[in-house]
Amino acid sequence: MDLAQIDLTDSSNFVESVPHQWFAALRRQAPVFWHEEEGGPGFWAVTKYDDCVAVNRDYEHFSSAKKATFIWEIDEEQLAQQGLMMLNMDPPLHTRYRRLVNKGFTPRMVNQLEEKIHQTADDIIDTVIEKGECDFVTDISAELPLIVIADLLGVPQEDRHNMFDWSNRMIGQEDPEYQITPEIAQQSAMELYAYAAELYAKKRDNPHEDLMSVLTSVEVDGENLSELELELFFLLLTVAGNETTRNLMSGAMHAFFQNPEQWQKLLADRSLLPGAVEEMLRYVSPVMNFRRQSTAPFELHGQAIEEDQKVVFFHVSANRDEDVFDDPDRFDITRNPNPHMAFGGGGPHFCLGHNLARMEIRVMYEHLLDRLPDMHADGEVQRLQSAFINGVKHLPVAFTPGPSLRR
Repeated sequence: MDLAQIDLTDSSNFVESVPHQWFAALRRQAPVFWHEEEGGPGFWAVTKYDDCVAVNRDYEHFSSAKKATFIWEIDEEQLAQQGLMMLNMDPPLHTRYRRLVNKGFTPRMVNQLEEKIHQTADDIIDTVIEKGECDFVTDISAELPLIVIADLLGVPQEDRHNMFDWSNRMIGQEDPEYQITPEIAQQSAMELYAYAAELYAKKRDNPHEDLMSVLTSVEVDGENLSELELELFFLLLTVAGNETTRNLMSGAMHAFFQNPEQWQKLLADRSLLPGAVEEMLRYVSPVMNFRRQSTAPFELHGQAIEEDQKVVFFHVSANRDEDVFDDPDRFDITRNPNPHMAFGGGGPHFCLGHNLARMEIRVMYEHLLDRLPDMHADGEVQRLQSAFINGVKHLPVAFTPGPSLRR
């Protein structure tokens, strides 16, 4: 294959499906590949599992702070602001900030949420079960993470759909359906910041046990977090806690429709569900890539990376590396072992919310298997136009109508 034909920056190449054939060619022919970039500096595309894990973990050679973690370029003013977000920090500063929010995602804290998540899953299904049809994305998979993250952050539930709209507008800028201009995206961010500032003011006056109340009083190096730092925490947790889990559950359901024998296998044996969740994470990989900036000359897989070059590692490729996963393009809920890196492959940037995400996915699928066992596709899937998020916008489904549990 002519690698010059590959363009991993053009989001239109991801609309029909993730171009897995391109990633397979890169893994075979050029695992660390210099990718030209229209209107940008170009970057090293890292596609093999071990190399992706190495880049993600080695913050001394591959910095999140120098140019932020997104594949696209941002101007100096935006970069200064983005540098206040934990995602775009390197240790030791990243470690200090991570410690602040970690208390909201400990296994004990997450386990305390499980009963509420079960109730929420049933409530969501109740809204559609009597109709016999729905849009799986907007009616089911979007709702659970929104409700959970709103509770976690102390956001009133009646405001949760604002969070959905804000994150959609910021993540879906390139998708024609959303018709988002840079100005609209910026306006969405400003609306979110303004909401966060108002929310934090209320938490200071009347604190509860939610994460936002905690953050208003914590200190880093003897100082309270600034208004902008607090607002950026809210932005990060809103998008990370909403977009990723929603797109994982939607992408996984689409995978089950394409592989109905796997759904039947799960219906027959619920003990397979924890392993199925891991396979959903590997197969979908909702966050497809992250960027780093090299801090010094470095050799990776035989390629000489110069100082201050863009390096982008692709989870979506690493999770289909033939040297790590047998028959990697097959969706197999019994796959074992399954050392996917959907959450980052360890290291300082390992996803804080991994326990919560796994629980949300497992619980929702438990209730879907119980109450909507014959769910099937009832129209064409519509995918998000994005080179960053492996997203599904709409997935029409149908099923045998059933009774609501809470009339």
